[in-house]
Amino acid sequence: MPFKISKPMRFGDCDLTGIAYHPAYLSYLVDVNEAMFASFGVTWKELMFERHLGLPSVKMNIEFKKPAVYGDTLDFAVHVKRIGKSSLDLYTVVTVDGDIIWTIEQLIVMTSTKDHKSHPWPDDCRAGLETYLDPAQS
Repeated sequence: MPFKISKPMRFGDCDLTGIAYHPAYLSYLVDVNEAMFASFGVTWKELMFERHLGLPSVKMNIEFKKPAVYGDTLDFAVHVKRIGKSSLDLYTVVTVDGDIIWTIEQLIVMTSTKDHKSHPWPDDCRAGLETYLDPAQS
């Protein structure tokens, strides 16, 4: 079952014709990923500043289908495809009124913010991510 959340297309993330700036989508994606972790009780603030762990994206494959416009509600469905020892494969589908606007395949790696080396998933993160595990999306 994917993690789902909706976000409004903000005026400041659009050009003068009201069409979304594509780079703004990455900011939305960060918000969505952060919300997914919060949904199972792990805040990024805690990860970064208390546990000294980071979640950098190391690979992204984005496909834009249609433009979003100011006032649209973007519906995000984040599918956890695979959880590795320290890596995470996500597939996110973004729709507006049921139409796919863009999709992204994303590889995230859990790292130490002290030495920037990969770090195994803490048990609470792994358990939370497993609630959204959807290997059929691969």
